[in-house]
Amino acid sequence: QVQLVESGGGLVQAGGSLRLSCAASGSIFSINGMDWYRQAPGKQREVVATITSGGTTHYADSVKGRFTISSDNARNTVYLQMNSLKPEDTAVYSCHSWRFRGLTRDDYWGQGTQVTVSS
Repeated sequence: QVQLVESGGGLVQAGGSLRLSCAASGSIFSINGMDWYRQAPGKQREVVATITSGGTTHYADSVKGRFTISSDNARNTVYLQMNSLKPEDTAVYSCHSWRFRGLTRDDYWGQGTQVTVSS
């Protein structure tokens, strides 16, 4: 099992910045990657940024150039630095990790943290 705990959400004005943290614990030795999802009210959940165990990163088009995902392996923590925030970035942000086991995949989720961007 893997436990994920997010922190760093809050209220910020448009144009501001926030940094989200996702601390992983448990059986993290074989995690294949981690990412951040978000879900705004009335909208589907979407992946925002991904980082693989090899360090490869991917971003949704809507956040490219504004958000940066990074990892600190010594602290078993993944970060999402969010700059130039817009009201449309308002959502619950959740950390997710996955691990392949043969033909199956284990998925783990954090509890989510609210990010609210005021105009």
